[in-house]
Amino acid sequence: MRRVTILDDYQDIARASADWSVVTDRFDLDVLGEHLDGAALIERLQRSTVIVAMRERTAFPAAVFAQLPQLRLLVTTGMKNASIDLAAAAAHGVQVVGTRSAGNSVAELTIGMMIALTRHFVEEDAAIRAGGWQHTIGPGLAGRTLGVLGLGRLGGPVADLARALGMDVIAWDRSITPARAAAHGARIVEHDALFRESDILTIHLPLTDSSRGLVGARELALLPPHASLVNTSRGPIVDEQALLDALTTGRIAGAALDVYDVEPLPEDHPLRRAPRTLLLPHLGYVTTDQYARFYADAAEDVIAWDDGEPVRLL
Repeated sequence: MRRVTILDDYQDIARASADWSVVTDRFDLDVLGEHLDGAALIERLQRSTVIVAMRERTAFPAAVFAQLPQLRLLVTTGMKNASIDLAAAAAHGVQVVGTRSAGNSVAELTIGMMIALTRHFVEEDAAIRAGGWQHTIGPGLAGRTLGVLGLGRLGGPVADLARALGMDVIAWDRSITPARAAAHGARIVEHDALFRESDILTIHLPLTDSSRGLVGARELALLPPHASLVNTSRGPIVDEQALLDALTTGRIAGAALDVYDVEPLPEDHPLRRAPRTLLLPHLGYVTTDQYARFYADAAEDVIAWDDGEPVRLL
């Protein structure tokens, strides 16, 4: 029987998030709860006709497609996935399709991380469990300046929420327009001014050749010492070693990170021991609503493809 393999189901939630019964009438369903890479991944996928990938957790370069001769359909959650080589997929006869999304959970998480970091939720939770009471103090957000690096589909809603909390919002990206900034109550500033004037800097850019390493030692040095950085976008946009140096030396007040250069974050990674940090395991899109939409659409995509009907092509 043909096989559908669901990758990287860390929370064991895929089967409960959608009705897969129509799929399982036609295919074996194989669900991976752990992340596999290299030879172990290829071995597990040898019998797969269809693969359902969760965002960019597993990469699909040309070398992977070349080793999966039975693969015919790759479903990615969402309608963009930079880790899939679409030209290689086409060359190997693999159709790549996507799913819709639900809501904007990244903006909510970003604001939550800002509050948790600046008000020291992690430290205070640990202290109260150890019998303590009120060990830290942090600023409120009203009247503070939020710098938004990338005022697009995700950065715009973050600016809206920040304005509702009484924050001043400044923004920069290479394609920002006055109309876009005005729509979100933001003031456009020059690149360096974004860093100099921010009490909190939040990143909302796609990872491209031009954005990789965009926030390096120079940019971090421009931030005021009391400033914090929040990254819910992509890890490599920030120079990881430069960020570690800034945190270790106390050059910046803290960092809240949901994304990393390598994911899952290795157990021995120095960020796990870095001071003044809030670390989350790439939860920006991870909600029950989002997964219900992702997996329901994925099941629909598999059946539509199998029936020869139109699918959501990337």
